Amino acid sequence: MTRRLAILVRHGDYLQRPNAPSALQPFPLTTTGESQAHAVGLEIAAFCKEENWHLAPVISCSRQLRSWQTAVILSKGLKSELNLPAVVEESEELAERSVGALANLTVEEIEAIIAADPRHETLPNGWKSSSDYRLPFQGAESLQEAGQRVSDYLVSQMAALKENAGTVAKVFVGHGASFRHAAHRLGVIDFDDIARLSMHHARPIVLEVNDKMSWRRVHGEWKNRYPDEPATD
Repeated sequence: MTRRLAILVRHGDYLQRPNAPSALQPFPLTTTGESQAHAVGLEIAAFCKEENWHLAPVISCSRQLRSWQTAVILSKGLKSELNLPAVVEESEELAERSVGALANLTVEEIEAIIAADPRHETLPNGWKSSSDYRLPFQGAESLQEAGQRVSDYLVSQMAALKENAGTVAKVFVGHGASFRHAAHRLGVIDFDDIARLSMHHARPIVLEVNDKMSWRRVHGEWKNRYPDEPATD
């Protein structure tokens, strides 16, 4: 019987524009983020050795630079420690929640644009962290919609893994909010926990999925968010 594990990794620390919904920001990892990515590659390799996990050779990541860099750096640890021909493959399906035409603007800039547009009402309080709110601009999506997109991708990728006599695992590098909402869509965390939890930079959360596509967390810890801590990806 085959065990299937999805290893979810949030990208490392990066040069984020302050107070801007961070989905499509094009900036790279910081030096700290690079170190985090290197460490998580070694951490995952150690799991595989200790638990006899067979790691899929393709690492999936979003198309954002911070995610791709994290995947490339951690892949080097997998190659050196496991002699694995790790290949990084980008997918738009793993992106963070998109704010569409308002990408990379600050919260204040977005609110000013909405206020000046006669077609739209004033934004509701807490719109940025609301799971169900979608900005009224082309290409925007809600956090729940992003979570559904990511969860659909995880389901399809895990279902496609080849049968193995033991445990097969696959690494996905993406973003905190869309991963948390995906975990909710998969039944791993309750809706009320989405806002309470976050993800550590470049630390794995491992989810197991069975043949009936039922998911559960088997390794790794969510990060508890303080009440006044801003939500980031």
